[in-house]
Amino acid sequence: MTYTEASMDALRHTGDELADATVAALFESGQVGTFNTLMRYVSTVGAPLPDGLPDIAREYLESTRVPPSWVDWAEMEKARLFFIDNNVHISTALSFASMPACYVVPHVAKLLSATHGLKYPSKRMAETGQFTVYLMQPDAFEAGSRFIPAAQKVRLLHASIRHHLKRANQWDTTALGTPICQEDMVGGQMFFSLLVLDSLNRLGIHMSQEGAEAYYYAWRVVGAMLGVDQDAVPETLEEARAFLDLYMIRHMGPSEEGAHLTRQLIDLYEEVVPGAFFDPIVSALIRYLVGDTCADWLHVPQTPWDTVVKALPHLLGVLETIEDRSPLGAWALDRLGHLTTVLELSSLTRGRVMHYAIPEQLKKDYDISSTVPRTRRWTPPAATVS
Repeated sequence: MTYTEASMDALRHTGDELADATVAALFESGQVGTFNTLMRYVSTVGAPLPDGLPDIAREYLESTRVPPSWVDWAEMEKARLFFIDNNVHISTALSFASMPACYVVPHVAKLLSATHGLKYPSKRMAETGQFTVYLMQPDAFEAGSRFIPAAQKVRLLHASIRHHLKRANQWDTTALGTPICQEDMVGGQMFFSLLVLDSLNRLGIHMSQEGAEAYYYAWRVVGAMLGVDQDAVPETLEEARAFLDLYMIRHMGPSEEGAHLTRQLIDLYEEVVPGAFFDPIVSALIRYLVGDTCADWLHVPQTPWDTVVKALPHLLGVLETIEDRSPLGAWALDRLGHLTTVLELSSLTRGRVMHYAIPEQLKKDYDISSTVPRTRRWTPPAATVS
């Protein structure tokens, strides 16, 4: 698949027809509150839909309750095992590379500033972490799991943001395109898949080509369930690189909102890190993973830990050697990774389950102002544009 300025421009003015129509109908009939209340009881696959659910919502939930017919379940199992083997590293990449990458795209930073709660920066991180954990469970698509209902709600959440920003005239669609447009949804999919793999590579994590491709494939499935146009989604890692390179060159740059969101992200994780001595490692990790240019745009401070962090690949290499040579060591490190991920997620959620409700108004809900084997190591696809 070849991506051009024209093909990317076409994606900037397209949203998600099914979810947008559902949200519009809920607001027009004044049933958003009823929907949110009843949907708190729909959190697992196979749960009966509650009585009183608006017809339009019932139709949406029925039509989106199963994964795409083309899913390769063997590939999804490979992705799950890849996640288990690298869960703490993936969490690190999501927190310190994927999220800052969102902030380095000014119009995305502007949208996030307007929608995810400036006083509650942990909310988006908690939702993202919980969503990823749900996805990588062995029964993610079976009865009793939480992933599919979460995906259905996130899709409607995105549609509600488009609905509010357009109606409130808080978004210049001529200049910025549709809020959470198809180009940005594909871009977000790249941030949570290819960019995570890039970050693991930069950290020196050993990955097979097979494992990397499976992890990317899992996020293609996620994208399909979140309403991303599959005709626009890169099918291979090489195509993903071409898309991400062009997307970033088209949009990345400094912004006040991006710097503000990054400062909140740093503050959030400095609270999670025990004591004050290790606080600078948060900024150092972000700078190491996104590079000096993007870090400067985001006002990420330079610290003495910047040099220390560069030794991380060597330390992680030692740990992986232990894992490779000792079954007991592999088990212990996998358990440590799992516990670290759970501890981080519980710190962000404060023990709550994130319900991904449709906001009835942005100001009330978001507090905005009126204004595998280690052989055949994975090598990142080469850059496609200079």
